[in-house]
Amino acid sequence: MIRIVYFDDGTNRSRNKRYRRNTINLFLSLVIGVVLGAFLFAVALPKLIELDLLPYQFYVVSEQGNIVGQMMHTTQEESTYKLDPIRPVSVDIATQVTSIVERVTPAVVGVENLQTKSFNFWDQASYDGGTGSGVIYRKEADRAYIVTNHHVIEGADQIEIILEDDTRLIAELKGSDLYTDLAVLEVDGTHIDVVIELGNSELTKVGEPVIAIGNPLGLGLSGSVTQGIISGTQRSIPQDFSGDGLADWQADVIQTDAAINPGNSGGALINMQGQLIGINSMKINQEAVEGIGFAIPINEALPVIQELEQTGQVTRAFLGVEAYSLIDVPKTEWKRSLQLPDHVMGGIYIQSVEPFTPADYAGLQPYDVIVELDGEPVHTIVDLRKFLYQKKQPGDTMVVDFYRMGQAEQVIVELTKQ
Repeated sequence: MIRIVYFDDGTNRSRNKRYRRNTINLFLSLVIGVVLGAFLFAVALPKLIELDLLPYQFYVVSEQGNIVGQMMHTTQEESTYKLDPIRPVSVDIATQVTSIVERVTPAVVGVENLQTKSFNFWDQASYDGGTGSGVIYRKEADRAYIVTNHHVIEGADQIEIILEDDTRLIAELKGSDLYTDLAVLEVDGTHIDVVIELGNSELTKVGEPVIAIGNPLGLGLSGSVTQGIISGTQRSIPQDFSGDGLADWQADVIQTDAAINPGNSGGALINMQGQLIGINSMKINQEAVEGIGFAIPINEALPVIQELEQTGQVTRAFLGVEAYSLIDVPKTEWKRSLQLPDHVMGGIYIQSVEPFTPADYAGLQPYDVIVELDGEPVHTIVDLRKFLYQKKQPGDTMVVDFYRMGQAEQVIVELTKQ
């Protein structure tokens, strides 16, 4: 077939010669490219591999698409390259975390709160008042002792402990405490072999990895494990027990981002040595908040646990006043009704004094404003309670500085048992 091309001048000329010349040029280019590629593959590529200048490696692939070897450079005395067989990789998945969990989990139990509800004179029914978690912290002879949260067992008519193997044990409540949110249970220890090791919560550092173990959302997810870090130490969280919107207490807790959900309460917060450093207690439950949970430090919990185990209650010093934080009173009343000096910026005003109490015997009166206890300033009712409950014992004396009708006064109070 003859190729014909039409030019702009309208003439019809054959271009066979030009066509043959282009074909020859194309063939020569192809030959040169093949020779150059062979040279690069045979000489340049091995040299680049030898000098480790390529950002990738060469593998040998079978017909089935499996990698069976890797091209490796050898000495010049040997063949230039050899096939290095690909060997299967063996990975040990027994990490520190899994070892800790395997060792500690049997010491974390489920706690079931059973309550009896009366419908009428004849009918009664038992129902589940809630579930939580607990930690076996001590075993003596055939008895075992478990710590959990006060709010987990509050109002229970019967408490059952569920072990890791689903064995159920009836628990005896040794004692519980509202302010520290701790409770101690005693069970038959015949089926219990593992007791958790206690750590030192004062040594915890922000950023330290921790593990939380418990039963979130009920016993169906028992033994759930979450991991996080210590987000903060010595956090103070206000708590309202009376429901009046005012803080009755401030819990000193450890903050962690390890997931703590309903049912985790009373569970264990573990360090990377497998030691108990906290009792999981609460979390901030708001839509915009993620990963803020709290645990009671074991160093603060332990004296309470021991007292609950031995006496069934926590003995605290008692003053005998109904008092409120001065900051809850409108500032206009500070000057008009309480006649406080301008330099007073906080304190506790006494609403009433119970008869035959230390406050009554010391002469304190309604509308007195307490500003110092043993020389330490107090600004809120929480300050007063923490001073009494943590720094004083029944029988101790306490110096109280206060204002009465604008005049500074001082009395010594001998505290009694609450």
